[in-house]
Amino acid sequence: MKIISAILFRWPSDEKTPKVLAKVFDVSSFGFFQRSTVKQWAVFFSSTIIERTKTSQRQSVAENDYICHAFVRYDGLSGAAICDKEYPSRVAFSFVNKIMDDFASKYSKVWDKENQKFDTTDLESDLEKFQDPKSVDKLTKIQKELDETKIIIRDTIESALERGEKLDTLIDRSEILSNSSKQFYRTAKKQNQCCIIL
Repeated sequence: MKIISAILFRWPSDEKTPKVLAKVFDVSSFGFFQRSTVKQWAVFFSSTIIERTKTSQRQSVAENDYICHAFVRYDGLSGAAICDKEYPSRVAFSFVNKIMDDFASKYSKVWDKENQKFDTTDLESDLEKFQDPKSVDKLTKIQKELDETKIIIRDTIESALERGEKLDTLIDRSEILSNSSKQFYRTAKKQNQCCIIL
C-alpha cells in the first residue's frame, strides 16, 4: 500500500484548468530514470480528474495499477492523491481532506491568490505519515486487531474440539446445560450427527 502523490489545486469556477498550489511525491519505488516521468504523469492524471469532478464531490478513478482520489471543495480548493489499488479508499479520502483543511487554515488569506509560493513541509510530513494506513486510521487498526482476535479464538476452539474425550466430561459436569440438552448431545453423538451446543 502506497501513496505516490498528493497535489493541491486552486480551481475557481472562472478558470479553465486547475492551477497547482502545492505538490509532493513519493516515487522511491520507481527507477531513478522513471521518477520525473512518474511525477509529470501524476500531475496530469490528478489535474484531469479534478477538472472532471463536480464541486463538493469526491471521485476515485483507476488507471492501470493506481487510483486517483479527488475532492473539489465549494471554495475552489481541490486535492488529489494517487495511490496504488491496495490502499484503502476511505483512508485516501481522509488524507485528502486533512491536507486540504490544513492548507486552507494555514494559508487562509492567500491560497486563492495568483502566483503564490507555499511551503510543502507539512504536506511532505502528512504524505509520509499516511503511507501506513493502519497507523493513522483507527478503523483500519481496529479491523486488523479484530482479524487477529478471530484467528486466536478459532485456534482455541479448534484445540478444545480436538480433545473429544474431555468435552464429554465437561458436558456431564456442566451446571449451565439442562438435563435435556445433555441427553440431546449424547443422542446426537450416538447417531454420529453434528451437535452444536449454544
